Amino acid sequence: MANTAVLDVSNLECVRGDRRLFAGISFSVKPGELLHVQGPNGSGKTSLLRMICGLVLPVQGDIFWGGESIRGLREDYFKEMTYLGHLSGIKEDLTALENLDILSRLAGGDATEDAVVAALGQMGLAGREDLPAKVLSQGQKRRVALARLVLCRTRLWILDEPFTALDVAAIAVVQALLSQHLHNGGMIILTTHQDLGVLSEVSPAGAVQRLQLNS
Repeated sequence: MANTAVLDVSNLECVRGDRRLFAGISFSVKPGELLHVQGPNGSGKTSLLRMICGLVLPVQGDIFWGGESIRGLREDYFKEMTYLGHLSGIKEDLTALENLDILSRLAGGDATEDAVVAALGQMGLAGREDLPAKVLSQGQKRRVALARLVLCRTRLWILDEPFTALDVAAIAVVQALLSQHLHNGGMIILTTHQDLGVLSEVSPAGAVQRLQLNS
């Protein structure tokens, strides 16, 4: 894999059914940069993020990591990327600790139990590690999923509505995680319906790009 961690998206087109959601989408994201994907519901924001993850193939265009198409890189690219969808993916019958441990391992992590407990604590879930997810609130389940960001060492984070269902305290924790990731040279692509002020706490204005999709 090329050493230069730059994501280049070239001329992407997405069609759902008989409707074209978007076409001609091109952009680059460099170390330390955040791209905020904006648009109304149905404009293709989630589809675009899933394309960048390699989960959906574009009708046209390509995605490059370090100058190489992700179609050829496959696992080498996936090891560099963390994707969190707008659904938490939490198993109701497992504890918060078990859920995070499984999510981390499925993503290729090898965190110890102490590290998993510490990550949950950082997300404000201390004392709830051994509770089954079915008794947690929606915001607490979202915190369990987001605790993956404490454990992962990937360079590219792709986050679909990461602030959904979070209270003010949890939003501040996530803001700090995103800010530290950018400070360390990481890259972030996200969608959010939160007020744009939430991103001003993450990164200086010069490091935030915005991409508008239209319905």
